[in-house]
Order: sequence, then structure tokens, then C-alpha cells
Amino acid sequence: MDRLYQESIRLTDFHVDPMCTPTRAALMTGRYSTRVGAWLTYGSRNHLRRDEVTMADVFRRNGYTTAIFGKWHLGDSYPFRPGDRGFDESFVHGGGVIGEAPDYWGNDYYDDTYFRNGGPERAKGYCTDVWFDEAIQFVENKRRQPFFLYIPTNAPHGPRHVPKKYVDPYRNNPDINEDRALFYGMIANIDENIARLRESLEASQIAENTILIFLTDNGGTAGARQLRSLTQDKNHVAVDGFNAGMRGNKTSAYEGGHRAACFVHWPQGGFDTGHDIPRLASHFDLLPTLIDLCDLQTSKPLAFDGISLAPLFRGDDSRWPARTLFVHNQGRKGAREVYEGFPIKNKDFCVMTERWRMVGKELYDFRDNPGQTRNVAAQHSDVVEALSRKYEVWWEDVTRRSKEYTPFVVNPARQKTVVLTCQSWHGDTIPYNQQHVRSALKSNGYWMIDVEQPGKYRVELRRWPRESDLAMRDKFEHRMHDPTRYDVNSRLLEPASQTLEIDTARLKVGDFDAESPVTPTDKAARFHVNLATGEQRIQSWFTTRRGEIYGAYYVYIEMVQ
Repeated sequence: MDRLYQESIRLTDFHVDPMCTPTRAALMTGRYSTRVGAWLTYGSRNHLRRDEVTMADVFRRNGYTTAIFGKWHLGDSYPFRPGDRGFDESFVHGGGVIGEAPDYWGNDYYDDTYFRNGGPERAKGYCTDVWFDEAIQFVENKRRQPFFLYIPTNAPHGPRHVPKKYVDPYRNNPDINEDRALFYGMIANIDENIARLRESLEASQIAENTILIFLTDNGGTAGARQLRSLTQDKNHVAVDGFNAGMRGNKTSAYEGGHRAACFVHWPQGGFDTGHDIPRLASHFDLLPTLIDLCDLQTSKPLAFDGISLAPLFRGDDSRWPARTLFVHNQGRKGAREVYEGFPIKNKDFCVMTERWRMVGKELYDFRDNPGQTRNVAAQHSDVVEALSRKYEVWWEDVTRRSKEYTPFVVNPARQKTVVLTCQSWHGDTIPYNQQHVRSALKSNGYWMIDVEQPGKYRVELRRWPRESDLAMRDKFEHRMHDPTRYDVNSRLLEPASQTLEIDTARLKVGDFDAESPVTPTDKAARFHVNLATGEQRIQSWFTTRRGEIYGAYYVYIEMVQ
């Protein structure tokens, strides 16, 4: 990464969303994430609206072969999967992190089952190595034709699993705790794989005319520990580790939550000598920039929030506009507002110009106080008022469609089996990952579906996913790995699997509402339902022998032949 930095144009005032799904949505569309329907990482609010045009759509329309290997996190069912959004080839995990509820059951970063073009396929090796193995093979196969390749790694994200050889070099430093050593080990593995990818481009003799872009999807996490007491002036200021002097980290509206690295390397375009561009820029600028650099055509005019950075890359900023950009974090895990997942006005937002950062009603002069330690709102009330007005206009604009659902679409011609997981509930508490499912997090919620093909369907309610092959009252036992080779963080295996003594199952969808008994050997409760065309709500209930009520963590919808 250091070498790539030295040989690239560097955007030194570059911003993304403070969370991963929103960043990916904005990157893919050139538009604010809230505008395109993906402002959360769960609750069905991570679905990129089906009428949005993606970066892959644009490249494919212009004759490029398109591929993604790694983390998608913009939807796991039709019409939100990579193959539905412009990618010719895909090999991805489910959800936002390996081991989340939509991911293949039991995945833990090593020798996992991922989804190739929508179908499960077992892989060998550590996840990041797998993504880059796929990418290198893709480069070798497509080197004689134009291609667009997207490699979004799930690392370095918790749970922090990484082979021991990458972690051990950091363990003898008294200033590095175990969690940070694992974090650094994951980054070291990514660094090694970036080198492998660049060597592949060189070996294929296409490195000179390949645009290589590196960026991150939110601010730092385990790299620095921060004080968060609201009574202290040092709120969100790093007390150990490294955060480049920035206040805040992932999820924060302060600089450390959304200011990110972005390197652009293209030798044939002259972007290889190491050059800083200090202008305010954002992730949604990259699609219009690539359209400009690659001379791409679109099927219709696209209303971007971003603008092309190509003039800056070519050294011309004479007509560069004064910009005001916005970021906000809508994450609220466990809060009641998750129920419908609507955006919350005035929540964790920042209004940015090249000089000013307004975080809520705090104001910082970024030119002489980039660490955001001196709030000057009282001295510059006119600036606060002007930026507040701009926020009001922006909010009204990007939330025009925020009350719309982005439902799972039921259409057997497009996807034979629709899988609904608890991570996509509209509900008070979201069972986000497989840990929550194993521990039987007590919660319930509903999904929205849009039936494009009406007819008779079989709906299965399950406590465990199909691939686990477990009965609904069973416990799950996690596989273990060789501790001399793998650093397997025990937190992935905790809490222990909990048994649910499920006695009855109930399904309600549209006008259908029925209940069925559950026996000790049942793997699913099955219902046959006539589904009418259009959007409708679907919800499930499991009642235990003790009278406790849970939602079905997994639901499968298939047309009856």
C-alpha cells in the first residue's frame, strides 16, 4: 500500500459514509446513499433500489466484462444481487461480514462456502486470499479485453480472524493489544494481496493501461481507542493507537468517521508519480470520474450527486466549484427506530466545505483546526446558519423516497428460492449475525415482499438455515480449526448455541394466517399459500412450550410446481 501511495494521485480530503453499506451504495451509483435506498446495514435498508444504475451497469454497457469478488452488502436476493446489478461474474459472501445471518451457515473466514453467480460453492483458504485468487485468475483470463474488476474485501472487520503468520509480528509490542494485533494482521494480509494483484497486472502486460483505485469504506476502527464521555472536551479523541490526528472513528460524524484514503494509479494516464490533491472530494465522485476518464456512454442522462475529478487529476482546478458535501450515520443498532428503518433527521451529520466542518451545531475551521478540538460556532453564527439552511435543503431532497420499501421480489423466473433472514426484518431488535441466531436472540419482525408472479407457493419457516440440516429443536456445534495455523477468535464461537423448544409455528402473509404444530424432528414448518400480485407484508411466529414467542430466523419461499 505504501508503494501504491507513492505511485498514485492521492485525494487528501476524500470522504465516504461512516458505515459500509451506504458507502458502497454511493460508490456504485455516484449518488448519496440515502437517495438510493441504502442508509443502513440491516433491516432491508441495505437494498440498493432496483431502478438505480450502477457502475457495473455502465461498464458492461460499454463492452467491459464486469466482476466482483468479496463483499457486496447491497442485497442477497433478486433484484439486489451482484448479477442483477451489472456484474457478469461474482463470488461473494452473504450479508456484510462473513458469519452474518444471510451468509452461508458456519462460515468463519477459512475454507468457507461463498456464492458464485448466486449459487453456493466451497472455497479453500483464507477469505481475503480467496478474493484475490479469483481476481488474479480473472485478470489472466480477461487481459486481452476491457474489464471492470471490483474487489471489496470484508477484512479488516470483526470478527478478527486471520492466519497466525500475519498476527505474530505484532504480538511482541507492548503498545499493541491482542485485538489490535489481529486488526493489523488482517491489514498485512490485504497488503500482501495487493502486491500479488499488481504483479499479476504486470505479468499480463496490462499494468500501464489499467486504472487501479484503492479506497476504504469508513473511518478507522481498532487502530485507535477513543474517549467517548459526553462530559469531556476530548470526546472522540484518540488516547492510544493511531488515527492521523482525526477526531472520531467509524460511525462518527467527526472527521475520523468518514475521511478516507483514496489512491488512483494509472501510468498511461500520467497518474503514477505521487501527487496530492487537497480538494474536497467524495466516493460518489468516482463513477462520473471513470465515465470521463474511460470515455463511457450511458443509456440515459444520470443525475449524479458527484462530479468528475478528471480536471483535478490533469492539473486543472481553474474552474473547480466551491462544494458543500454532506455525510450522516443512520446506524442505530438496538434502538426502537430500527422498526421501520426510516432516516432520522439531524442524526450524526456533518456539513463540509473546504474550510468548514459543521458537526450537528458544532463548527470547526478545518484550515487551522483539522483535529476538530475548538468549536467556533459562537464566533461564526452566520456560517452555522448558512450551512444549516443547506442541510435542510439537502435533507428534503435525499429523503423524498425514504418512506418507500425496497421489498424482496418473488419471481421464480428470476430466482427459484427467495430466502428471507432475520437480518432483514423491520423490527425492534435485529438478529444481525449467526451469533445472534445461535444464541436465540428473542425478537420478531416482518419483511416486505413484492410478488411479480402470483400463484401457489410453499413457505418454510426455519429456526436454522437449510444448509445446517438441523431440526428446529437442535443445537448447532461449530467446527474448530488447527490453532497452530489459524488465529480463531473465540468471540465468533460465543455465545453458545441455545435450544428452542418450539411447539407451534404461525405464518401471516396477505390474507393468509395459519398455525402448525412442530415436532422434535421437524426441520421446518411448511405452509402452502396463494400469493397475489403486489407488495405485501409477511411475518412469522414460533411459540415455545414455555409460551415464549420468537420470529423465524430463516424463511424460504418457492412456487409449488
